[in-house]
Amino acid sequence: MDLTTDYMGWELKNPLVIGASPLSDDVDMIRRLVDAGASAVVMHSLFTEQLVREQMAAHREMDFLSDSNAEGLSYFPDAEDYALGPDAYLEQVARLKAAVDVPVIGSLNGIAAGDWTRWAKLIADAGADGLELNVYYLPVDVDEPPDAVEQRFLDVLTQVKAQCDLPISMKLTSFFSSPVHMVRRLEQAGATGAVLFNRIFQPDIDIEELEIQPALSLSDPSLLKMRLLWLAAMFGRVDLSLIASGGVHSAEDVIKAVMAGASAVQMTSALLSGGPDHLSAVLKALEDWMVEREYDSLRQMRGSMSLLRCPDPEGYERANYIRTLQRWHISQR
Repeated sequence: MDLTTDYMGWELKNPLVIGASPLSDDVDMIRRLVDAGASAVVMHSLFTEQLVREQMAAHREMDFLSDSNAEGLSYFPDAEDYALGPDAYLEQVARLKAAVDVPVIGSLNGIAAGDWTRWAKLIADAGADGLELNVYYLPVDVDEPPDAVEQRFLDVLTQVKAQCDLPISMKLTSFFSSPVHMVRRLEQAGATGAVLFNRIFQPDIDIEELEIQPALSLSDPSLLKMRLLWLAAMFGRVDLSLIASGGVHSAEDVIKAVMAGASAVQMTSALLSGGPDHLSAVLKALEDWMVEREYDSLRQMRGSMSLLRCPDPEGYERANYIRTLQRWHISQR
């Protein structure tokens, strides 16, 4: 069974990629996951705030500038609260590269172009095979027009590409007014992959203490539906690698994502819970399913359920929307 797939210009042995998470801090765990079948690993992110804070500390001005800095550093964790500092991050890249024989992808997380993007070159010099840019930005400014929001992503990509020649994937939110068009613009600007989608950490409110409570929970398969929609819409309309991230827990989830148009999937929550045994079980179940249904390769399956296969995708989506609402209404009578 041929499970090989294209990912950011590489041919991976299968579509199961370790997503960005604390797993990348443990070299032994990554080695075990690769032995279980993982075809690549994305490291957790270095954050803009970390890099700016470190630069300030080097100039002994952090306390003076923290409240006036545009990033609002006083709201963010202290340096020792980050899993890996910038220098330790580079060392971890080198350790992972020495430990496994699959692509190791570094990650940078920021909201705008700036001096922090020079770390792309340092990550490349440390041995990373590629880079994932996580532009975690929520457009809550009423005076910021949509084109300015899109330009943020393009500016970060352009500046990072000027720092290094690694293949770059962009991890996106689903909040663009035209996600397909946005991904095409990123491809034209030099991105080799699009990761759909970033999980937006939605806070809760403590109504007694009148405090915002950050809330983080592991994903579940229900999150995959949004990814399937946009994978299916993008497949065949862009040439870069489409990568599903969020809600992939089982072989069935992998199959759905590939049929919609994904080249690969990033698994994170499922591996945090189940570890290497779960990954190997998903890989075996994927192979068994394909053999039973006489698929020769993963590429044969990819995009088979995308909107490209539909002659009128807009009408198809509209008809399904109406049908879904009507069925719900009838079933509730």
